[in-house]
Amino acid sequence: MEPRLVGPGPYRATRLWNEIIELFRAGMPLRKHRCRFKSYERCFKASEAVECLHELLGSNQNFGPEVTRDQTVKLLKKFLKNHVIEDIKGRWGKEDFEDDGRLYRFPPSSPLKSYPKKPSCGKEVIKFPDWNEPRAGPSQEPIPVKSVAMNSEMWYKRHSIAIGEVPACKLVFRRELTQTNIEEIWKSMTLSRLQKVLGLDSLDEVLDTKLVNSKHIVQNVYNVNKQGIVTLEDKSKELPHWILSAMKCLVNWPSCSDLKQPTYSGFERDVFKTIVDYFSQMKEPLLTFNFFDVFVSVLGLLQKPSKAVEALQISCLLLPPENRKRLQLLVRMMARISLNQDLPRLSESVRTRTLMVQAFSHCILCSKDEIDLDELLAAKLVSFLMDNYQEILSVPSALKSSIEDHVVHLQRVQIKYAGADSDATLPPPSFCHQITTGEFEYQRATRSQEPLAALLEEIVMNKEISVKDKKKKLKQFQKSYPEVYRVRFPSPETEAMLFPEKTKQKPPILMWALKKPFQPFHRTRSFRM
Repeated sequence: MEPRLVGPGPYRATRLWNEIIELFRAGMPLRKHRCRFKSYERCFKASEAVECLHELLGSNQNFGPEVTRDQTVKLLKKFLKNHVIEDIKGRWGKEDFEDDGRLYRFPPSSPLKSYPKKPSCGKEVIKFPDWNEPRAGPSQEPIPVKSVAMNSEMWYKRHSIAIGEVPACKLVFRRELTQTNIEEIWKSMTLSRLQKVLGLDSLDEVLDTKLVNSKHIVQNVYNVNKQGIVTLEDKSKELPHWILSAMKCLVNWPSCSDLKQPTYSGFERDVFKTIVDYFSQMKEPLLTFNFFDVFVSVLGLLQKPSKAVEALQISCLLLPPENRKRLQLLVRMMARISLNQDLPRLSESVRTRTLMVQAFSHCILCSKDEIDLDELLAAKLVSFLMDNYQEILSVPSALKSSIEDHVVHLQRVQIKYAGADSDATLPPPSFCHQITTGEFEYQRATRSQEPLAALLEEIVMNKEISVKDKKKKLKQFQKSYPEVYRVRFPSPETEAMLFPEKTKQKPPILMWALKKPFQPFHRTRSFRM
């Protein structure tokens, strides 16, 4: 069985659990073993299981080579607890699996998990103010605007700019956007962008949007210092000073300016243990239980780093400000300690970077329901966070600009034309509906020809202008808008009917001229020289 990449989407942790079990059952060699003078068919040693599963996880693109042997043993403990494996006597349910020579086997029943049925989360409809209501106040009365109809004279003067009838219109004054309105706009557009980056049809299966606090998003965006770290309004939620001092000590080692007491051999390990103990005693991980499925879904995008970074940027904006600040400080400390060559090794058995991941993964991401792969998933996410923390834990500038532009647009005074049933303002980008090129051309043609046809009819029926001027205007109109002109005058005959030719009557011949006989020309004396 070939491993496959499990992308983002609902129940990703369960899908990964089933994927690993299928790979493990298909790839684990089974053979005959002896134990206490008795033979057992189709079984395996604990150490063999650790070796096989560790190799499977390391070569699987959903987990990668960062998985340690110790993490593999922990996963096998969960396999034993969930009856994925059992000992040769059929016992299971306890996490007493060790990396030794004891014998285990696969049970006959299927160990795969069924997908849980999540209660459907009702979609929130963001309610905006009724833009058509005028704002209260004596100085904000609506300005009366006369209906403007362009006659032929006006058209003649302005035909080089635009040709058409200007319908009746009025200025629509927006009601002032409240802070609540702005926060809900931020929530709506942020979740819309997250859904698009994850490539999901809906966020309902990975996130209950009712649990997203719009105030938290706005605070995480705007309440930051020069380094981009969140500043908290409630100072009681800040990290204790002694923890901050301990974190700075290891980051800036060997210069620990905040610590006055002298150091001793192994002092740095005690400082590190103090930090680990503080974060380990938290009741909830920094990424919170509510957002576990969202961050697990992001792990499916790690093959596309730019997409994964953007998805994590947006997801981290949903966190409570105190959680986001602690995450910023902790991940920055982890990354800088891993790069500090002057800091002595904090463990004899593992590298400093691996130690950072193992020590803090659980306090950053874990599931409330004890998802069996949460340790492996958390380790992969934390490794990616450490490598890209500066970009991930900063405010996404593109999202911020688009939302701010949308808010400014909603606050502008708008022009509303008579007959418009709805507001002409730009809707949020997530609700735009794309149409085909043919539909666009049809709408453009039909909606622009009606006022032009009305203008042409006005020119035709206008009796106050001379025939010469009328012909001149019609010729200009025909040159500018031949299609509209052709509809009104489909043939030369219809155009000729507008200007019927007058029959010229010859002047009557004078009768007296006919009666007078022809007189030849005679030279008179006056012509003589």
